Amino acid sequence: MNEEEKTSDFDFDEWSRMAQEEPEKFESMRQQLIDDLIAQSPEHFKQRMIGLQWQVDQVRKQASNPMAACLQISQKMWNNVVGENGLLNALQEPRKILSTLEKAPAGKILSFERPKSGK
Repeated sequence: MNEEEKTSDFDFDEWSRMAQEEPEKFESMRQQLIDDLIAQSPEHFKQRMIGLQWQVDQVRKQASNPMAACLQISQKMWNNVVGENGLLNALQEPRKILSTLEKAPAGKILSFERPKSGK
């Protein structure tokens, strides 16, 4: 099954109806989808994904309503993109390093005489 087939199986209207009419079933299916995605991810990403999902779940639990949760989660994501230690800085870091190296003064090359043999 390719990615297009997977996404075409998602019926937004059905999920929306279920969230309104059968919230327990909706939560169960939502959690199953999240668990499946994490299980399919490369091993070196799994712990990070579990941690991020935990953070999202905590925001959802503490928010006064779904819209507040959505806004808080969105803000967290933007902070991870444009914040102090965000993706944008990480992507620009190689440029900063190269720029610093280009501006660094050239080092002086020293020449050493070979020791003369005492024989």
